[in-house]
Amino acid sequence: MARERSSNDATPIPPADARRAVLWDMDGVLVDSADYHYAAWREALARERYDISYEAFRATFGQRNDTILRGIFGPDLPDAEVDRIANLKEALYRQFVRERGIAPLPGVLRWLQALRAAGWRQAVASAAPRANIDAILATIGIGHYFDAITSGEDVTRGKPDPQVYLISAQRVGAPPAHCVVVEDAPAGLEGARRAGMRCIGVTSTHDHLDTDIVIASLDELDDDAFDRLILR
Repeated sequence: MARERSSNDATPIPPADARRAVLWDMDGVLVDSADYHYAAWREALARERYDISYEAFRATFGQRNDTILRGIFGPDLPDAEVDRIANLKEALYRQFVRERGIAPLPGVLRWLQALRAAGWRQAVASAAPRANIDAILATIGIGHYFDAITSGEDVTRGKPDPQVYLISAQRVGAPPAHCVVVEDAPAGLEGARRAGMRCIGVTSTHDHLDTDIVIASLDELDDDAFDRLILR
């Protein structure tokens, strides 16, 4: 059970001050692609004669690529080198997704369908490159559920800065107080709080999350979980 702490929509759209939205992180929430990310980082960094451990990968998972690479090779790593290594890593990641396939995490399809039917707007709010998001959504066939996509190219500050959520809310026309963020990482949840949004934390990558509702799987959510968060 959940633990509580205290596009292409034909449905008529309510006024912006009444519109509700769910902002979805991608990795660890819509899909579990951590193994693909690790394999891509290992191969890309091996070409730089650097061996990244799984523990080191997990500690940085979800951070921007420039932050990860400058943490490894030093703060003076030139932008051109950051782009070269990061672009290789992301190309490898997309190759693995397309060749090996990927499935949505339990409960994802149920909630995407139910929220859309209930008139909620939905957006992907992820630090991932847009090409990665497009590859995931196309592979599992869920792109039509989203009214907006905000990617790493759309922001200048990574989570826990709230920028990605505020941009996403603006794109779907929902005020922050009417938005629910679904995240798996403490930095993402902190960013959502800073944006003035309610949060659901999924413990797919971190065991201990401090937020409004904590679940191991979206299948655990009660049918009115999203509505209750907005009505508080």
